Amino acid sequence: MKAFSKDELRVRVFETRAEMGAASGADFAAAVKKLLIEKEHIRVVFAAAPSQNDFLSAIVRDPSIDFTRIDAFHMDEYVGLDRHAPQAFGQFLRDRLFDLVPFRSVSYLNGEDPDTAKTAAEYAALLNAEPIDIVCMGIGENGHIAFNDPAFAKFDDPKDVKVVELDDTCRMQQVHDGCFDTFDAVPTHALTLTVPRLMRATYHFCMVPAPTKAQAVKRMLTGEISEECPCTTLRKQPHAILYLDGDSSALL
Repeated sequence: MKAFSKDELRVRVFETRAEMGAASGADFAAAVKKLLIEKEHIRVVFAAAPSQNDFLSAIVRDPSIDFTRIDAFHMDEYVGLDRHAPQAFGQFLRDRLFDLVPFRSVSYLNGEDPDTAKTAAEYAALLNAEPIDIVCMGIGENGHIAFNDPAFAKFDDPKDVKVVELDDTCRMQQVHDGCFDTFDAVPTHALTLTVPRLMRATYHFCMVPAPTKAQAVKRMLTGEISEECPCTTLRKQPHAILYLDGDSSALL
Protein backbone atom coordinates (compact mmCIF):
# COMPACT_ATOMS: atom_id res chain seq x y z
CA MET A 1 0.00 0.00 0.00
CA LYS A 2 1.21 3.49 -0.90
CA ALA A 3 0.03 6.58 0.94
CA PHE A 4 0.39 10.30 0.31
CA SER A 5 -1.61 13.50 0.63
CA LYS A 6 -2.80 16.12 -1.83
CA ASP A 7 -3.73 19.30 0.03
CA GLU A 8 -6.02 18.06 2.85
CA LEU A 9 -6.98 14.83 1.08
CA ARG A 10 -5.27 11.62 2.16
CA VAL A 11 -4.72 9.08 -0.61
CA ARG A 12 -4.21 5.34 -0.15
CA VAL A 13 -3.27 3.15 -3.13
CA PHE A 14 -3.71 -0.64 -3.12
CA GLU A 15 -2.79 -3.28 -5.67
CA THR A 16 -6.26 -4.81 -5.88
CA ARG A 17 -9.90 -3.84 -5.49
CA ALA A 18 -10.29 -6.43 -2.75
CA GLU A 19 -7.51 -4.84 -0.70
CA MET A 20 -9.02 -1.41 -1.29
CA GLY A 21 -12.43 -2.63 -0.14
CA ALA A 22 -11.08 -4.24 2.99
CA ALA A 23 -9.08 -1.16 3.99
CA SER A 24 -11.88 1.32 3.36
CA GLY A 25 -14.30 -0.93 5.23
CA ALA A 26 -11.97 -1.11 8.22
CA ASP A 27 -11.54 2.67 8.26
CA PHE A 28 -15.29 3.16 8.08
CA ALA A 29 -15.78 0.76 10.99
CA ALA A 30 -13.20 2.63 13.06
CA ALA A 31 -14.90 5.98 12.36
CA VAL A 32 -18.31 4.55 13.31
CA LYS A 33 -16.96 3.23 16.62
CA LYS A 34 -15.32 6.56 17.41
CA LEU A 35 -18.49 8.52 16.66
CA LEU A 36 -20.71 6.16 18.65
CA ILE A 37 -18.64 6.79 21.74
CA GLU A 38 -19.70 10.42 21.50
CA LYS A 39 -23.27 10.06 20.10
CA GLU A 40 -26.29 7.81 20.59
CA HIS A 41 -26.65 7.37 16.84
CA ILE A 42 -25.00 8.58 13.65
CA ARG A 43 -26.12 9.41 10.12
CA VAL A 44 -24.40 8.08 6.98
CA VAL A 45 -24.90 8.74 3.26
CA PHE A 46 -24.02 5.90 0.89
CA ALA A 47 -23.29 5.90 -2.85
CA ALA A 48 -24.78 3.28 -5.17
CA ALA A 49 -22.39 2.11 -7.90
CA PRO A 50 -20.37 -0.98 -8.81
CA SER A 51 -17.27 0.90 -7.62
CA GLN A 52 -18.64 0.57 -4.09
CA ASN A 53 -19.20 -3.21 -4.13
CA ASP A 54 -15.95 -4.21 -2.41
CA PHE A 55 -16.45 -1.61 0.32
CA LEU A 56 -20.10 -2.55 0.87
CA SER A 57 -19.24 -6.21 1.05
CA ALA A 58 -16.57 -5.51 3.65
CA ILE A 59 -18.83 -3.55 5.99
CA VAL A 60 -21.71 -6.01 5.71
CA ARG A 61 -19.34 -8.77 6.89
CA ASP A 62 -17.95 -6.73 9.81
CA PRO A 63 -19.69 -7.79 13.05
CA SER A 64 -18.09 -4.92 14.96
CA ILE A 65 -20.27 -2.28 13.23
CA ASP A 66 -23.43 -1.49 15.21
CA PHE A 67 -25.82 -0.74 12.37
CA THR A 68 -28.71 -0.47 14.82
CA ARG A 69 -27.36 2.98 15.72
CA ILE A 70 -26.94 4.21 12.12
CA ASP A 71 -29.50 6.18 10.10
CA ALA A 72 -28.82 5.62 6.39
CA PHE A 73 -29.39 7.78 3.30
CA HIS A 74 -28.37 7.55 -0.33
CA MET A 75 -26.99 10.39 -2.39
CA ASP A 76 -28.80 10.26 -5.72
CA GLU A 77 -31.57 8.58 -7.68
CA TYR A 78 -32.79 8.49 -11.27
CA VAL A 79 -35.95 10.43 -12.08
CA GLY A 80 -38.77 8.32 -13.50
CA LEU A 81 -37.18 4.91 -13.03
CA ASP A 82 -39.17 2.20 -11.23
CA ARG A 83 -37.87 2.17 -7.65
CA HIS A 84 -37.55 -1.62 -7.80
CA ALA A 85 -35.56 -1.70 -11.06
CA PRO A 86 -32.12 -3.21 -10.48
CA GLN A 87 -30.50 0.02 -11.73
CA ALA A 88 -32.37 2.19 -9.22
CA PHE A 89 -29.91 3.34 -6.59
CA GLY A 90 -32.24 2.66 -3.68
CA GLN A 91 -32.70 -0.90 -4.93
CA PHE A 92 -28.96 -1.29 -5.55
CA LEU A 93 -28.26 -0.41 -1.93
CA ARG A 94 -31.19 -2.45 -0.66
CA ASP A 95 -29.74 -5.54 -2.34
CA ARG A 96 -26.16 -4.99 -1.19
CA LEU A 97 -26.55 -3.25 2.17
CA PHE A 98 -29.86 -1.96 3.48
CA ASP A 99 -31.64 -5.34 3.58
CA LEU A 100 -28.59 -7.21 4.87
CA VAL A 101 -27.90 -5.44 8.16
CA PRO A 102 -30.24 -3.93 10.79
CA PHE A 103 -30.04 -0.15 10.32
CA ARG A 104 -31.77 2.13 12.79
CA SER A 105 -33.52 3.68 9.78
CA VAL A 106 -33.16 3.97 6.01
CA SER A 107 -34.49 7.02 4.13
CA TYR A 108 -35.01 6.49 0.40
CA LEU A 109 -34.85 9.20 -2.25
CA ASN A 110 -37.99 8.75 -4.38
CA GLY A 111 -37.34 9.29 -8.07
CA GLU A 112 -40.80 8.09 -9.09
CA ASP A 113 -42.70 11.08 -7.69
CA PRO A 114 -43.41 13.46 -10.60
CA ASP A 115 -43.22 16.39 -8.18
CA THR A 116 -39.43 16.38 -8.05
CA ALA A 117 -39.26 19.77 -6.33
CA LYS A 118 -41.32 18.45 -3.43
CA THR A 119 -39.27 15.26 -3.27
CA ALA A 120 -36.03 17.25 -3.19
CA ALA A 121 -37.30 19.57 -0.45
CA GLU A 122 -38.56 16.69 1.69
CA TYR A 123 -35.29 14.76 1.43
CA ALA A 124 -33.30 17.90 2.19
CA ALA A 125 -35.38 18.38 5.33
CA LEU A 126 -34.63 14.82 6.42
CA LEU A 127 -30.91 15.32 5.82
CA ASN A 128 -30.87 18.59 7.71
CA ALA A 129 -32.73 17.34 10.78
CA GLU A 130 -29.35 16.44 12.31
CA PRO A 131 -25.73 16.58 11.10
CA ILE A 132 -24.49 14.02 8.59
CA ASP A 133 -21.50 12.23 10.08
CA ILE A 134 -20.10 10.18 7.20
CA VAL A 135 -20.37 10.19 3.41
CA CYS A 136 -19.27 7.03 1.57
CA MET A 137 -18.80 7.85 -2.08
CA GLY A 138 -17.03 7.45 -5.40
CA ILE A 139 -16.29 9.72 -8.34
CA GLY A 140 -17.45 9.61 -11.94
CA GLU A 141 -15.52 9.31 -15.17
CA ASN A 142 -16.22 13.03 -15.67
CA GLY A 143 -15.12 13.86 -12.12
CA HIS A 144 -18.64 14.14 -10.71
CA ILE A 145 -19.60 13.41 -7.12
CA ALA A 146 -23.11 12.06 -6.67
CA PHE A 147 -24.79 13.30 -9.88
CA ASN A 148 -23.15 16.73 -9.80
CA ASP A 149 -21.73 16.65 -13.32
CA PRO A 150 -19.41 19.54 -14.27
CA ALA A 151 -22.21 21.47 -15.97
CA PHE A 152 -24.36 21.44 -12.82
CA ALA A 153 -21.84 21.28 -9.95
CA LYS A 154 -21.76 24.37 -7.75
CA PHE A 155 -19.43 24.55 -4.79
CA ASP A 156 -21.70 27.24 -3.32
CA ASP A 157 -25.02 25.68 -4.35
CA PRO A 158 -27.83 27.13 -2.20
CA LYS A 159 -29.80 23.88 -2.49
CA ASP A 160 -29.13 20.64 -0.64
CA VAL A 161 -31.00 18.35 -3.05
CA LYS A 162 -31.87 19.18 -6.66
CA VAL A 163 -32.81 17.78 -10.06
CA VAL A 164 -30.06 17.66 -12.68
CA GLU A 165 -29.74 16.63 -16.31
CA LEU A 166 -27.08 13.95 -16.77
CA ASP A 167 -24.34 14.66 -19.28
CA ASP A 168 -23.36 12.17 -21.98
CA THR A 169 -20.19 11.02 -20.19
CA CYS A 170 -22.13 10.29 -17.05
CA ARG A 171 -24.82 8.37 -18.91
CA MET A 172 -22.23 6.36 -20.87
CA GLN A 173 -20.51 5.47 -17.58
CA GLN A 174 -23.67 3.64 -16.56
CA VAL A 175 -23.24 1.49 -19.69
CA HIS A 176 -19.53 0.95 -18.97
CA ASP A 177 -20.47 -0.15 -15.45
CA GLY A 178 -22.88 -2.74 -16.85
CA CYS A 179 -25.93 -1.10 -15.29
CA PHE A 180 -27.68 -0.46 -18.62
CA ASP A 181 -27.32 -2.22 -21.97
CA THR A 182 -27.41 0.92 -24.11
CA PHE A 183 -26.86 4.66 -23.80
CA ASP A 184 -30.47 5.41 -24.73
CA ALA A 185 -31.73 3.22 -21.88
CA VAL A 186 -30.05 5.43 -19.27
CA PRO A 187 -32.40 8.03 -17.73
CA THR A 188 -31.64 11.63 -18.63
CA HIS A 189 -32.38 13.23 -15.24
CA ALA A 190 -31.73 12.49 -11.58
CA LEU A 191 -32.16 13.82 -8.08
CA THR A 192 -28.87 14.43 -6.31
CA LEU A 193 -27.43 15.75 -3.10
CA THR A 194 -25.47 18.87 -3.99
CA VAL A 195 -21.75 19.41 -3.51
CA PRO A 196 -22.00 21.59 -0.36
CA ARG A 197 -24.53 19.19 1.21
CA LEU A 198 -22.11 16.30 0.69
CA MET A 199 -19.13 18.28 1.94
CA ARG A 200 -20.82 19.27 5.22
CA ALA A 201 -20.29 15.76 6.58
CA THR A 202 -17.50 15.14 9.10
CA TYR A 203 -15.87 12.16 7.37
CA HIS A 204 -15.59 11.31 3.66
CA PHE A 205 -14.54 7.87 2.43
CA CYS A 206 -14.12 7.86 -1.35
CA MET A 207 -13.62 4.50 -3.07
CA VAL A 208 -12.45 4.66 -6.69
CA PRO A 209 -11.29 1.46 -8.42
CA ALA A 210 -11.05 0.45 -12.11
CA PRO A 211 -9.19 1.66 -15.22
CA THR A 212 -12.19 3.69 -16.42
CA LYS A 213 -11.58 6.11 -13.53
CA ALA A 214 -7.83 6.62 -14.07
CA GLN A 215 -8.17 9.85 -16.03
CA ALA A 216 -10.61 11.33 -13.52
CA VAL A 217 -8.29 10.40 -10.65
CA LYS A 218 -5.41 12.13 -12.39
CA ARG A 219 -7.47 15.30 -12.82
CA MET A 220 -8.68 15.05 -9.23
CA LEU A 221 -5.16 15.01 -7.82
CA THR A 222 -3.16 17.08 -10.29
CA GLY A 223 -5.57 19.70 -11.61
CA GLU A 224 -6.97 22.85 -10.10
CA ILE A 225 -9.74 22.66 -7.51
CA SER A 226 -12.63 23.59 -9.76
CA GLU A 227 -16.26 22.87 -10.55
CA GLU A 228 -14.98 21.63 -13.93
CA CYS A 229 -13.84 18.57 -11.98
CA PRO A 230 -16.20 18.49 -8.99
CA CYS A 231 -14.37 15.77 -7.05
CA THR A 232 -11.39 18.11 -6.58
CA THR A 233 -13.34 19.72 -3.74
CA LEU A 234 -12.43 16.71 -1.59
CA ARG A 235 -8.91 18.13 -1.45
CA LYS A 236 -10.28 20.77 0.94
CA GLN A 237 -11.79 18.26 3.40
CA PRO A 238 -9.74 17.58 6.56
CA HIS A 239 -11.17 14.12 7.21
CA ALA A 240 -11.37 12.75 3.65
CA ILE A 241 -9.61 9.64 2.37
CA LEU A 242 -9.39 8.54 -1.27
CA TYR A 243 -8.93 4.80 -1.85
CA LEU A 244 -7.49 3.66 -5.20
CA ASP A 245 -6.49 0.36 -6.77
CA GLY A 246 -3.72 -0.34 -9.25
CA ASP A 247 -5.92 0.42 -12.23
CA SER A 248 -7.44 3.70 -11.09
CA SER A 249 -4.02 4.99 -9.96
CA ALA A 250 -2.21 4.01 -13.16
CA LEU A 251 -1.78 7.58 -14.47
CA LEU A 252 -0.41 9.10 -11.27
